[in-house]
Amino acid sequence: MTTLNFTTKMLNLRIIILVFLLTYSCSKTSQKPLNVVWISCEDMGPILGSYGNDRIKTPNLDKLAAEGVRYTNAYSTAGVCAPSRFSIITGMYSARLGAHNMRTGDYHNYKTPEEVTYRSNIGVLDKAGKNIPEYEVVTPEYVKPFTEILRKEGYYCANNFKCDYQFNAPFTAWDEVSSTVSFRDAPKDKPFFYVWNTLLTHESRIWERKNEPLTVLPEDVIIPSYFPDIPEVRNDIARKYSNIEAMDKKVGELINQLEEDGLLGNTIIMFWSDHGGNLLRQKRAVGNSGLNVPLIIRYPNKQNAGKVDDRIVSLMDLGPTVLSLLNIESPDHFDGKAIAGKFEKEPRKYAFGTADRFDESTDMQRSVLDGRYVYIKNFMPELPLIYRNNYRERITMNSKLIEMDSKGKLDGDAAYIFMKSKPIEEFYDLHNDPYEVNNIINNPEHSQRINDFRNALAHWQLKINDQGFKPENEIVRLFWPNMIQPKTNNVEFNITGSGLYELTSLTNGASIGYQIDEKIGSKSWDLYHQPIIIPDNKKIVARAIRIGYKASDITSN
Repeated sequence: MTTLNFTTKMLNLRIIILVFLLTYSCSKTSQKPLNVVWISCEDMGPILGSYGNDRIKTPNLDKLAAEGVRYTNAYSTAGVCAPSRFSIITGMYSARLGAHNMRTGDYHNYKTPEEVTYRSNIGVLDKAGKNIPEYEVVTPEYVKPFTEILRKEGYYCANNFKCDYQFNAPFTAWDEVSSTVSFRDAPKDKPFFYVWNTLLTHESRIWERKNEPLTVLPEDVIIPSYFPDIPEVRNDIARKYSNIEAMDKKVGELINQLEEDGLLGNTIIMFWSDHGGNLLRQKRAVGNSGLNVPLIIRYPNKQNAGKVDDRIVSLMDLGPTVLSLLNIESPDHFDGKAIAGKFEKEPRKYAFGTADRFDESTDMQRSVLDGRYVYIKNFMPELPLIYRNNYRERITMNSKLIEMDSKGKLDGDAAYIFMKSKPIEEFYDLHNDPYEVNNIINNPEHSQRINDFRNALAHWQLKINDQGFKPENEIVRLFWPNMIQPKTNNVEFNITGSGLYELTSLTNGASIGYQIDEKIGSKSWDLYHQPIIIPDNKKIVARAIRIGYKASDITSN
């Protein structure tokens, strides 16, 4: 081979490599970043068409399941909103951090720090008979809303519109929280994480939508065996079913908007409910009926379309999974674990559930579930299973069943859920007893399995230092010494040169938000996470917040 030929071939090879690298580089830079949309409904077990209920027509969610992955063993950590949503936003068990009682104050929706108020007496006593005021859960300094991680990574985070975290949502958690915000409000140069919450399936909508037309007839509903077949039951279940169908239509509208905007090709959609069903022995229950939820994940390329995944999943896993799918590793302290993506973790063996105070009613139950069996331990067995609760008795069938029970008119499975005291332990086989009405705790055939569940619960409670054993008033005093809410220290400004600002607060665990020029005075705060450059002609203000603390004052340079 001549030197000239060799040189020519080497030159050609370099050109080919250069073209390849340029092509690869261009393809990478032109690839759109992934967006994530959460569709969050309320108070609903897995009773959609895609989960086998042919009485409810949910074509939009059925299509989502057909194009995505459907999880059959997904569970909330509590059978009610606020403790469950605490776990979702923090990735931590509510019973680990003293956030297990429902609820601590009026934090359903975002309030500015100036709008937050607390009542010192709400007429509720803890298990020691002491007053429980309104308060905010104070988390350890390392616990923050997982959305702050996304914001630091450049994501626009918007929530329409429910928070309900057992603390007022920090102004650093979201770019915007409102009943009108949309994924369409995201800046064009930013990917987005958008949460759309629908209240249509909430417990309250059974009475609030009672005059809306029914789309499912009472004679067509499925009645769980623990309810008697009476008109009030059929009518309210028909309303429940009809509300689910109305919710499905709204889901379809949202997905159509994503498609119209050309976003389905780079958006992950995750649909879930915050806990199980909304009727008696469902909402606030610690068994399968209260904790089992639908969960569907649709990927942009319809990856694993139609797959059914039977792994044990907790709603705490949602945040870590979002981070993992976006190639972000979760903090080590999370109890939640990614179920997909780069940082996917090993499957869980069990899901754990809690039930404690619900409004004016106090109890303590813990549960262990593995998809087939349910183990429940009752720490206050002297109390009835169905306790009085003013809020849920606004549902016609609930108040009717309580009346029938008081007159001794219930029998069979319906009488079972109205037990006047509870066994210390319950154990159910969902394959043979889907409605959890045949307690087989004393069945010798299951003695070893029951012992495994019993040990799993004891180990878990020790591991998380279960706060349910403490009277709530004592927990509040640990959060707020002398019943005074701690306050976050003001932000301090350090200008290091060339307009480079460093912002700090002496409060450990504080997050800092800042506003510049025309944004000053709005409800939207940018999240400070690294030194920022502010030109001399610009004004900046900042304030700090730690979960459960009062926000700092607004300060400026």
